[in-house]
Amino acid sequence: MSISENYIKIRQEIPSHVTIVAAVKTKTTPEILELIDAGIKDIGENYIQELEQVSGELGTRKNEITMHMIGHLQSNKINKALKYCDTIQTIDSVKKAIAINNKIENSSKIIFPVLISVNIAEETAKHGVAPDFEEIQKVAECISQQKYLKLEGLMTLGPFGHTPEQLRPYFKKMKQFNDKLRLLNLPNTEIKTLSMGMSNSYKVAIEEGSNMVRLGTILLGPRNY
Repeated sequence: MSISENYIKIRQEIPSHVTIVAAVKTKTTPEILELIDAGIKDIGENYIQELEQVSGELGTRKNEITMHMIGHLQSNKINKALKYCDTIQTIDSVKKAIAINNKIENSSKIIFPVLISVNIAEETAKHGVAPDFEEIQKVAECISQQKYLKLEGLMTLGPFGHTPEQLRPYFKKMKQFNDKLRLLNLPNTEIKTLSMGMSNSYKVAIEEGSNMVRLGTILLGPRNY
């Protein structure tokens, strides 16, 4: 099937309340445009250099989508991230939250939606807040105090090499964290998003409460390394 056919098929299978973010790492602008033509509204990039390139090549078509930063964001790349994306899913520390807020003050953005990234399996090769609610709450409280940031929920990457069923306990724990976060009723927040589940695991993630899935290979085929 073509890229557009893949998207239409998956969109019909997934509940309407679940947002599909197309993870387009290494993919070309024509491939991304095919997705946009098929109706995709959310695009996710892992790397700033690709985010910058794709944003430039899309031109005015970029106005039709929400661009998500779904990879680890280095502090020295914050300015470019704010220029080219509409939301950052990977806030992983108090320091990062403050740095982003301070950079927004000098940008054209007003209120910038963000998610907290949780390293749910505590993998040393991954970034993210430790899977401890006190740590998540600490970052959430910091974000809620920032003038330009709006916390909308949590995101995670499940541990690599696991089957969907092996990932289920991690997704279940993330749902519990997100529910507890919502109950805090922190000012200047709207906890409405739980971003988890990828091409091999999105069905289980949705069963466990995800309402945003990040799909790459299943939409666009293998990545072009």
